[in-house]
Amino acid sequence: MEFRLSEKEQAFYEEVEEFLKKELPSDWAAYNRAWPGGYASGEIPGAGIREAFVHYRQKLMEKGWLTIAWPKEYGGREYTYMEKAIFDERTSYYRAPNVDVIAVGMVGPTILEIGTEEQKQEWLPRIASGEVSMWLGYSEPNAGSDLAGIQTTAVEEGDEYIINGQKVWSSGAHVSDYAWLIARTDPTATRHKGVSFFIVDSKSPGITVRPLINIFGTHHFNEVFFDNVRVPKKNLIGQKNMGFYYLMTALDFERVILVGIGGFKRIFEELVEHVKRTERQGKPLKNYQSVRLKLARIATEIEIGYMLFWRTAEMLDKGLSPTVESSALKLTSTELSRKLAEVAMDVFGPYSLIEEETEFTPFRGMAPRGYIDCISATIGAGTSEIQRNIIALRGLGLPRG
Repeated sequence: MEFRLSEKEQAFYEEVEEFLKKELPSDWAAYNRAWPGGYASGEIPGAGIREAFVHYRQKLMEKGWLTIAWPKEYGGREYTYMEKAIFDERTSYYRAPNVDVIAVGMVGPTILEIGTEEQKQEWLPRIASGEVSMWLGYSEPNAGSDLAGIQTTAVEEGDEYIINGQKVWSSGAHVSDYAWLIARTDPTATRHKGVSFFIVDSKSPGITVRPLINIFGTHHFNEVFFDNVRVPKKNLIGQKNMGFYYLMTALDFERVILVGIGGFKRIFEELVEHVKRTERQGKPLKNYQSVRLKLARIATEIEIGYMLFWRTAEMLDKGLSPTVESSALKLTSTELSRKLAEVAMDVFGPYSLIEEETEFTPFRGMAPRGYIDCISATIGAGTSEIQRNIIALRGLGLPRG
């Protein structure tokens, strides 16, 4: 692997950076309170946030960067996966909004892999134009890490499927147009068979969405109930009963796109700057050996995360399947989210508990927010334990325990 960007890639890197500096509000990154890898702490105080988001989204579509790596016939720009990785790294570093991340980053690429030509023509242009948004209908009350245990059913009846069941931790289901949903289509099959993918209109009769308020008091998650929800047969994506195997492809895309590796670098740089400006008992905090060692370890792990990130992009460009590598990337980055939060709490001592903005608050009050939110990073898109199992089984060839 070449450990530096080509001339073309470097030019694109600079183009993306210039675009972000121009199209995002100048204080966007400074006030963004999202913890890297977390699911609950995203918050940008102040007025005009919605307007800034809409403006940024529109500019992305004008540039063709919303679906940057897709084929041109489906609304994309056919950039390489490495260029897509550069785009993701820079946007996460500048803490840019995640625009249509599920529809664009997960559903679209999966339809490109498994969908019929008719389905590609129906859904991909609509996703590329920002016409539709989607939420993930994967997890259930008794099926999270073990998605083979899903109980939601889809029963064929004439030209439709009738869906019954429940999904949970459904991010954005209350504001999204469609569900990207897995359901059991053959209850007699073994656990890893008899599952299929569907696109379900969120406005369909029989769907009930109930909010799940997160630890910060905001509404992001939901539980969703399906009571005899009718879905056209054409909305079954890919082959019937092959959904679990397709799910492995979809999760690869999810684990890569949700990493936000640049966000780790940005928040770490901010942490280091705060350490340099802080004193403890009349001595600069940066002079404490214990603090220096903790920061050095985090810096090293960020570099490891970056190498796995670029490696995954390189494999995708070569047509290889980065199942093990994407799990290693997901595991490394989300465990880093936890370690980074713990270091932030440690180095600032008792003051790290202060979240409100006061003259005594270090690190913009990010330490306690990160500490609370970092656990979610190790759970979403497959727990750390699941990632270790994948690495052991598929990467090392070890037997199941």
